[in-house]
Amino acid sequence: MKLALTVLGHNPSTLISDILPAIRDSRCSILELRSSRLVQAYGAYLLIQGNWNQIAKFESALEAIQKRTEIKIHAIRPEQKEKGRDYVPYSLETISLDRDNIIESLTAFLCEREIEIEEITGSAYQAPYIQTSVFSTRFIILIPPQLRLLALREEFLDFCDQLNIDAILEPIKR
Repeated sequence: MKLALTVLGHNPSTLISDILPAIRDSRCSILELRSSRLVQAYGAYLLIQGNWNQIAKFESALEAIQKRTEIKIHAIRPEQKEKGRDYVPYSLETISLDRDNIIESLTAFLCEREIEIEEITGSAYQAPYIQTSVFSTRFIILIPPQLRLLALREEFLDFCDQLNIDAILEPIKR
């Protein structure tokens, strides 16, 4: 059984020092952990596993941790969904002037074509040599087998040209 957590707090050391011992004490194990600082906040994503009793024990410890600290925790039990073997994993990277609707436009394009988004990272930063804010994104996507890759690539590049987005769409090589 698995449990997915999002954890937000102001102090990264408190966040980790309170969550990790609770995972150990409940005899669960960490499958995945990601964390980062967001201005003055600190966020972490965890995927843990254990049998139903271990997960239940860990879930009961979460409430006590939240009461004792200034950490906000949200937990869900993800459904086991089997991915089709025929999906093609791709990396999609973009860079453009920073506008409010860039991520929304990109995700809408992908969702309209039933392309699954596995991961998104994005950030705005000041471009070197000019005083303009730029936004870059990186997606990991799964393209379903019914989509013709060449046609999708052409359609995507036309879409990016219309929005003045520079993009790279390429298969993930492992």
